[in-house]
Amino acid sequence: MNYTYTLIYPNNYQPISVSELLQQLLVPRKWRHLLRINKSVTINGKYRNFNEVVFPGDSIQLKLNFIESHQQQYPASGSLPDIIYEDSDLLIINKKPGQKTHPNLFETDTALNDCATYLNASPFIVHRLDMLTRGLLLVAKNPAVVPSLNRQLITKNFKRDYLAIVANPHKLLSKGTISFPIAQDPTDQRKRCIAPDGLKAITHYQVLQKDATQALIKLSLETGRTHQIRVHLAAIGCPIIGDPLYNQEFREGEELQLQAYQISLTKPFTFKKLKVALPKSQRLDQVNKK
Repeated sequence: MNYTYTLIYPNNYQPISVSELLQQLLVPRKWRHLLRINKSVTINGKYRNFNEVVFPGDSIQLKLNFIESHQQQYPASGSLPDIIYEDSDLLIINKKPGQKTHPNLFETDTALNDCATYLNASPFIVHRLDMLTRGLLLVAKNPAVVPSLNRQLITKNFKRDYLAIVANPHKLLSKGTISFPIAQDPTDQRKRCIAPDGLKAITHYQVLQKDATQALIKLSLETGRTHQIRVHLAAIGCPIIGDPLYNQEFREGEELQLQAYQISLTKPFTFKKLKVALPKSQRLDQVNKK
């Protein structure tokens, strides 16, 4: 497949070499090599050596005609996703609570199966949400943008913010940070636990609303451990309402009150920031008022 991207080097940026430009655009090293030998990166319509300078206002074109995809095929579910944002490369949907992100063998009712229905093609997975967690899930429409998105996840340029409704609001500060390491729970394969020898995990929170029994809080992550938010909040005595694994007061039929409500990243092969948030009417505090 061939993928072509054209962009203007921003006027407020400093001149840099072609090589530095491609690194800033998060083009993988192997792809940079192929762009050079194929002479398929042009500045103002002409090929430039990689040590030559790109100036503000220059027009840059990348022709990625060497990308091979070994994408897993996701059968269509027959259901359409709730689309919050879409462009030529990206799709951001509002995943339902209780729905898996991606299927196991023979499953066809996951979020990626819904995306396959809409796209009439298999999407490319970038990140995951726990099955019980609702909210924003980003998928890629083509393999060209996947390395950039993966790199942004590693460097924390790809950010996700969450909302949660928790118990015992009197135990919360107005804002705070939870930094307990997390490991596999040795007594329950489904769970994670706080352990001195666990993986580093850091969660920031801010209280938005509270009453005598519950609080609505906003959360952001520095790390992305499995069940991180759920484990951290339970560890400080403020478990998420509706959490069947970490809230001892869980009642049958409750839904986990945790939602990924905002995603921020740089659009691949551009210098443009993208921030996508759920409409206020679909956010956790409003959903529960309906």
